[in-house]
Amino acid sequence: MKIALFGATGFAGRNVGDILRTHGVEFVGASINSGLDLRDTAATAAFLREHEPTHIINCAAHVGSLNYVTEKAATVVADNSRMILGMYEAVAQECPHALVINPIANCAYPATANIFREDEWWNGHLHRSVLSYGTSRRLLWAAAECFQLQYGIRSIHLLTPNMYGPYDSTDPNKAHALNALISKFVKAGKTGQPELPIWGTGVAIREWLYAPDFARLVWEVLQNPDREGLEQPTNLAQNDGLSVKELVNIVQDKFNYPGQLTWDTSKPDGAPKKVMDDTKFRQIFPEFKFTDFNDGIAETVKYYESVYPY
Repeated sequence: MKIALFGATGFAGRNVGDILRTHGVEFVGASINSGLDLRDTAATAAFLREHEPTHIINCAAHVGSLNYVTEKAATVVADNSRMILGMYEAVAQECPHALVINPIANCAYPATANIFREDEWWNGHLHRSVLSYGTSRRLLWAAAECFQLQYGIRSIHLLTPNMYGPYDSTDPNKAHALNALISKFVKAGKTGQPELPIWGTGVAIREWLYAPDFARLVWEVLQNPDREGLEQPTNLAQNDGLSVKELVNIVQDKFNYPGQLTWDTSKPDGAPKKVMDDTKFRQIFPEFKFTDFNDGIAETVKYYESVYPY
């Protein structure tokens, strides 16, 4: 395998890079931070021409919190759309036989769904709180299908729950929700902060995927991309969810934080429930074991403590 990892310096990309190194697999990483802008088709084509990858793992995205993707909605949808089209145009030009692996965040599911099933993920409008990013995730699938029709490019799409774990942003407005929460607890504890604001009402229910588990599943796909079922988008699912209030209680137990928690209800909750059906997942990955949630939380706490102050 000759692997190109886009978004290699980002949250998901760094975790994928770790698993590739663990297995002794060389790869070339690229991101806007390292000088490659996927919105620039010519620059992306030059990169692919130089490295001639057989596999492309596409973790590149412009994303942030619910608050961020609403405040920056036009920029988020424009940037992500141009990245998707720029990447696929470059792949078509330079390496159309490469396999592309795309994570697709579950915000692409319809707003009214409570259990996310793969054959229903286009059946309705997106929740307005994630309209900008969710639209680009649906475009990612549609663009991939169109480039397969014309150029024969094969793509595998992995539908992901909210992720948490090491390497995410220390800015609560850019980090994924659970990571933002943990980073706030770490900072509050280190500074003796008397009050800790939590965004939203706490009632929203979410399923959580530990980012190193996502990376292990990408590795599983790389080992056998011809598994039956992967030709269509597949949930990386546990069929389990927790409310934000339950998460706060779990995280607080790790810190024994003595200050007062307050709920900032001016911040959006997003869709009321996001839990993913795991029927298909268990058919494709019957032996896969997810990291225990408490262990994942503990490792994420260690990460944010290791990069403090921020």
